Formats: sequence, structure tokens, C-alpha cells
Amino acid sequence: MADNHNADAAREPAVSASPPANEAEHRALLRPSSFISAISDSNEGCEERAFEPSEKVIVSVSGDPKGNANEEGAFYASGGCMPPFSWRKLWLFSGPGFLMSIAFVDPGNIEGDLQAGATAGRTLLWVLLWATAMGLLVQLHAARLGVATGRHLAELCRDEYPDWARHALWLMAEVALVSADIQEVIGSAIAIKILSHGLLPLWAGVVITVLDCFMFLSMENYGVRKLEALFAVLITTMACSFAWMFVETEPSGKDLLIGILVPKLSSRSIKQAVGLVGGVITPHNVFLHSALVQSRKIDPDKEYEVREALRYYSIESTLALVVPFMINIFVTTVFAKGFHGTKEADNIGLENAGKYLQEKFGGDFFPILYIWGVGLLAAGTSSTITGTYAGQFIMGGFLNWRLKKWIRALITRSFAIVPTIIVALFFNKSGYELDILNEWLNVLQSIQIPFSLIPLITLVSKEKVMGVYKIGPRMKVSNGY
Repeated sequence: MADNHNADAAREPAVSASPPANEAEHRALLRPSSFISAISDSNEGCEERAFEPSEKVIVSVSGDPKGNANEEGAFYASGGCMPPFSWRKLWLFSGPGFLMSIAFVDPGNIEGDLQAGATAGRTLLWVLLWATAMGLLVQLHAARLGVATGRHLAELCRDEYPDWARHALWLMAEVALVSADIQEVIGSAIAIKILSHGLLPLWAGVVITVLDCFMFLSMENYGVRKLEALFAVLITTMACSFAWMFVETEPSGKDLLIGILVPKLSSRSIKQAVGLVGGVITPHNVFLHSALVQSRKIDPDKEYEVREALRYYSIESTLALVVPFMINIFVTTVFAKGFHGTKEADNIGLENAGKYLQEKFGGDFFPILYIWGVGLLAAGTSSTITGTYAGQFIMGGFLNWRLKKWIRALITRSFAIVPTIIVALFFNKSGYELDILNEWLNVLQSIQIPFSLIPLITLVSKEKVMGVYKIGPRMKVSNGY
């Protein structure tokens, strides 16, 4: 056993070697001095931060409820193993991954799912699987960046890139965010129109959604865990609604497995496939997740805290993305069974989907039209809130604006509310054109992916930024580098 332990230590000196005698030297190995100075106490008053220290959730890094962190840290630094898995600690770390997962089931995704199902049947389910897997890998890197540096992606881009590149990246992030925001707000507005029997037009639904967004965001004043609980309710509502639809349509399990496991792509479904990727891997979500992981109180200078946080965030993010993957499968399968190869397949969209579902499947206990409306409203509301949240981090990080959160939220909302109102007024009586717009917005977000992915992979693989937590060559290759 001792020989094996020594061999492991030789292979991984950065993890198991004893820390330098000089504490400052040890910290420099974990996080380079250029970044320590950038977030030092002397700059604390003028630096934009994702979360103030008083807002962070205290997470014990010990299996002991009293948190015997110093003894555990000394044991790990001296070559000991990581502490055993703890469900209690996983619960304390749970939250950021579920907020991140909302972007995988926003109305843009739902639109892409139903278009893919109606146009290509179940043949694009494999695209959903691999897009979700790639999205998970990207989000794990975003979490790694945020935990290891104590800063989020937009802040690091501000320091690492020259002004022209920083402003270009900020502009691209805002374009991606606004395009996603249009889909999210319009999706909520459509749901409100459905549930109100058409009494409330799209523009009224947009106004209600924006007001709801500010109201729900105010819950953060009572603690980030309250906001996370709200999202848990919304995700559960979505899952139950779309699962109900899935069960009502009685799909074939064999066809479902073939669609997931057997890659197949025709020239007619290329746009839908690209839209699925753009809907699942959303650029603003990378910025969001790298900031959300800082809602837990973790010292980036303590290796055992960082590595344990990365461990639990990885588990939480993986579990969190199982739910949106299943929701996307539910929606695609329902529309594949009901409308693939029919005349309705060419003009089905978010607004008329409920009516078509009602005509096709009805509903035994509760009209499927309203199940669709409730699920769509939960998707739109939750994604609108996280979109506003992401916008605050993007603007604050790139521009270093030290503003109150409600002011930043108001400014962020203003970037999207004007184009969204225009879209709502212009497409109020033209559902088909609105569906076409939604499809192309998904494609636009696919084009925007490199402008967040390239900075992320560049930064997370730089020793100057990440210290001992940088990713290796194999991981870079898996991301397309």
C-alpha cells in the first residue's frame, strides 16, 4: 500500500506533494500572483464582484457538521486522500448547476425540440444527447474557472484581453443574450396568451413577464438559497408538465432508443440540428455558471477547498442536466409522434402547438393545451430570470460597473425589452413568422458559441490564470482545440 501511495504521489506532484514551507509560495502555486493582486483587499472596494461575502452560502468542507476544516486541510496537504463523499455537502453545493440547467430548456430549446420532432421525427434525438454532453463539458470548465480563480469569465476577459478584444467579446455576449432573451420573453408571453384564452396579446404578456422577472429576482435579497428554491419549483413544474404530455402520447420505447443511439441526418433537417445545438449550448450560460459557483464560500488559496468544491459541483451539474435532457426528449418525442409526416409539420410552433396537441391527443384528466401552456410559462419565466442574472454578470464583469443589483438588472432588461416589444407587436397576429424568427435566433446563438467558448478554453488552460487547476492537452482536444 505504501509503495502504491508513493507511486501515485510521484505521478501527481501538484496534488499530493507537501506544500512549500512558505505559505505565500504555496498560494502562488495555486493561483498566480497577478490574479491575487487583482483581487486583493486593496482593490476590493473598486472591483465588481459576483457575490458579496455576506451573500455567500457557508459550506463546511468537513464531514463533521461542525466543520473541522483546518485538520482536514492539513491532512489533505500532507498527502492524504479526499474526504469521503457526503450527501450533506452535495446538498450545500447544490443550486448553481440547477440555475445553469434552465438555459437547456428555455423556450428557444422548446421551439427547437418541436421543430426537430415535427420535421425529422426521432432521428435528431442523438443530436440532443451529444449536444447536452458537450454542454455539460463546457459548463464544468466554466465552474472550474470560477472556483479556481474566485472570479467569473467576464471579469477575467476584462483583464486578459486588450480593450478592442474585450469590447468585441462583450458585444458578442450581449448579442447572444438579447437573442436568447427575445425567445424567453416571447415564450412566456405566448404561454400567458394561451392560458388567458387569447385575452392578453403578446405585448401584454411581455410586460407581465418583465415585471415578474424583477419580482422573482428580488427574492435574492432574502438569500441565494431562496432563489434556488424558486428555480427548483419551476424546473419541477416543467418536468411534470412535459412528462404528462409524454405519457399521454404513449410513444414507442424502441423508436426512442434508436433515435438516441443511431446518428442520422438528412439535408432537410440540417437547420433543425444546428438549432438544437444553439439552443442547448447557450453562450451567456458560460458566463452565468462561472459566476454562480462563487455563491459558496470557498477560499481559492486553499487547494483542498477548491478540489472538493470542483468535485461536488461536477456531480451537481451532471445530475442537474439529466432533467433538461429528459424534458427535451419528452417534447421532441411528443411532436415526432403527433406531427412528423403530417401537413401540420411545416407550420407548427410555440403558439399553435397547444391547439394542435389538443386536437391530436386531447387529455383524459386535464386538457393538454393547458399542460403545454403551464410548461411553457415555467420555461419562459425561469429562463428570463437567469437571462437577466447572466446579463448582470456580463455587463458588470466586462465593464467593471459597481452598481446596485436592481440598477444593473434594469439596464440589462433595457437591452432586450425594446427589441422584444417590437417583435411582440410585429408578430402578434403572425405565428408562422414568429416561429421562423425563433428558428433563426437558435442558429444565431450557434454562431455566437465560439465567442464565449474560445475565451473559456483559453483561460482555463493557462497556468498564469489557473495555477495547478489548469486543464491538460487531452481536455483541450476534447473541446475542439
